[in-house]
Amino acid sequence: MGGTSTDVALLKAGEARLASEAIVHGYPIKAPMLDIHTVGAGGGSIASIDSGGLLKVGPRSCGADPGPVCYAKGNVEPAVTDANIVLQTLNPRYLLGGRMPVRQDLAKEAIGRLAAELGLDLMETAQGIISVVTANMAKAIRVISVQRGHDPRDYTLMAFGGAGPLHAARLAKELDIKRILVPLNPGILCAMGLLLTDLRADFATTRLLPLEPDVLAEVERAFATLNQQAAAWFAGEAIAADARRLLRTVDMRYAGQNYELAIPLPDGPIAPDTLGLLAREFADAHQRMYGFLADNEPVQLVTFRLEATGLVSKATLREHPPAGADASHAIRESRDVWLAESRDFVACPVYAREQLKAGNRFSGPAIVEQMDATTVVLPGMTATVDSTST
Repeated sequence: MGGTSTDVALLKAGEARLASEAIVHGYPIKAPMLDIHTVGAGGGSIASIDSGGLLKVGPRSCGADPGPVCYAKGNVEPAVTDANIVLQTLNPRYLLGGRMPVRQDLAKEAIGRLAAELGLDLMETAQGIISVVTANMAKAIRVISVQRGHDPRDYTLMAFGGAGPLHAARLAKELDIKRILVPLNPGILCAMGLLLTDLRADFATTRLLPLEPDVLAEVERAFATLNQQAAAWFAGEAIAADARRLLRTVDMRYAGQNYELAIPLPDGPIAPDTLGLLAREFADAHQRMYGFLADNEPVQLVTFRLEATGLVSKATLREHPPAGADASHAIRESRDVWLAESRDFVACPVYAREQLKAGNRFSGPAIVEQMDATTVVLPGMTATVDSTST
């Protein structure tokens, strides 16, 4: 979650779900890509009243300039950041570790005008903005999980982007997710990813074939061609032989379907039992995705794919020795924070993220501040610092 949007994706066993089709300039492009669902829910998303008289948040955004009302740059429409400033989940005096002063009085005036139109008080309206944006994000997560056969309760919610950790606790509570992971520097995690990732290229060829024994030779030729293309790419990128990795998949469907499912194909020769394996994996994937099987329908092999990965040297994260559970040394101050659970302000310790050590534990309600993000720990939740998050 950043300033204008929230992007969500589902990763399982170290692999992201892939979408096989995107729309580029109005044309469908069949290519593997991260399946990321985006909604207009960011710190700059503007709160307003719709034609039915109900509170709405986004997709309009105030952007970085002029930014939320509390930036005092001329915007008069309250944004999500303004609601957090009023609730004091965000520091009501400054952001960016003190580098950027903010005007809570302006945020209160803007949300107060909205409250008057809604017939609510100031704090109810500010909390209402957070509740609406949380619902928008929860809906986005359900799109890439529940609607595709995955239970979000089985997953960890990884919160990053400048505003991700600020809203993660309420979002996890909404979806009954039991565990949240907040990386060391949430605001720059995407940039960090560039220092931690391998090189990758995808190769594909389409052969519309029935899932029958007499297509084995054609399947073998298709992957032989892809192997040649991958070898040329490895050579061009100067990837050593022992640093090369290949992953094969086959896009499959029932005859007549518009969409395919990507089915992994293990390493090894293409043999008669390969088709049986593909048939079983396709059935499992179709049942999981769509909730049914069409046992009497013919199955087609549509596109053969080869993912080539070149392992490269990466930045490493330091491991820190455990320093005990007591986190009191990291408390910077105490701040009154308005909590929906209490419908009132509650005194919360504010922890400095850079002072927390491996093994430290503390219970909510609490706030964790750092230069690029703020983390909210709700009542009933416990925060633990792991060996690489300090």
